[in-house]
Amino acid sequence: MKKIKENLALLTASLLTIAVVAALLIGAGLKRSSRHGDANDGQAPQLASVTDGVSGFSWAEAVKKVKEDRGEPTGKQAKVETPRQLRHYSDTRRFLAVQVAEWREHRFDTPHDFVDLAAMIRSGEMVQLQPVSPDYILLGVGGSADKEPFTRYENGKRITLYNEAELNQEYARIGESRANLEDEINGLKRELDSLNKRERSARARLQSEIREKEKSLKAELEAKDRLDRYYGDSKRREQLFGDYASLESLAKDFSGRAYTLDDARSRQEMKVRMLSSLRPQALKVLEEIAAAYHEHFYRPLPVTSLVRPDEYQYALSKVNPNAVRIETPPHSTGLAFDVYYRFMTAEEQAYVMAYLARLKDEGRIEVLRENRDHYHVFAFVDGTRPDEAFIAASLGKTKSKPAEAERETQLGE
Repeated sequence: MKKIKENLALLTASLLTIAVVAALLIGAGLKRSSRHGDANDGQAPQLASVTDGVSGFSWAEAVKKVKEDRGEPTGKQAKVETPRQLRHYSDTRRFLAVQVAEWREHRFDTPHDFVDLAAMIRSGEMVQLQPVSPDYILLGVGGSADKEPFTRYENGKRITLYNEAELNQEYARIGESRANLEDEINGLKRELDSLNKRERSARARLQSEIREKEKSLKAELEAKDRLDRYYGDSKRREQLFGDYASLESLAKDFSGRAYTLDDARSRQEMKVRMLSSLRPQALKVLEEIAAAYHEHFYRPLPVTSLVRPDEYQYALSKVNPNAVRIETPPHSTGLAFDVYYRFMTAEEQAYVMAYLARLKDEGRIEVLRENRDHYHVFAFVDGTRPDEAFIAASLGKTKSKPAEAERETQLGE
């Protein structure tokens, strides 16, 4: 029995490795095929870091099923009426206010960064979704996840996390780079001084090189200042080392897979897996919608965005106008997810929207048909809308969209 388990583990690991390559290759094709791309993650739905080899469902095959030619218009080209439940309220602030009110009523924690998200995953507050299941597929989730080191996000500032050895290496790197740049600048200045004023072309070239070197030197000095500011205090330094250790602990065994924090590609894949999470209440709603869609059309429901820490949400808002900047963005709660209708026919869209409209009428969700091929779905914690008093209190925390943006969001055009 032990030998069988070992063989199954090896087979699963091999399938996961193959899936990474397949998903990225197919993802490149998905990116080229979508004119608008993923409205939520700032690029086309393209990144699924693993495939659920254990259950036997292929992510690549599911993508083909989602994109399969139906022989009729899909997405915004399809003629479909948007139910009133999926349109904006007359006061366009109310849509966000309802979602903020849910957080104000229950006051649960939301992740500021990946460190917070890791803690919520370990505690079970956020649960992992497989990249593909019989009923749904994750398309583009974490598509804007970068390869940079993990950071703490505080007061709009990103603090790079190191362990003690890496911190010493970074100090050493900065010191060596600073010394080299200073030597190069002094050498260029001596060369400049040796030229006469009539050698204008050579002088201009040297002056340009000096300016570029001085910019690089300034950047290194600022990098050292940041290290001193955050790691100079012993108590603060130990806190940051602890944050790094907590991520490293999760990385060693994250849903049966190991990641390496000092490897750029591995960091990115871990971030994607972390972003493939929801609160259990939202996952239950997603699975219900996906099961109904799959049963009716025998296709997996494409889902493009799940939880987003504040840090990720802020970076995303720079490239995606739908990624709002408010105190508690819906996706940071872990209760929001986005369904991608880019490849759905009019019949499919009408079915999904009717299902969502019914859930909204039952008071279980808030929902909106967004302009960029998405249905934004927000699940309520206990299956009921937040108290109207909390909604009213939240209205002042949101801003109304311009009239044209409101029209486009409502009509999906």
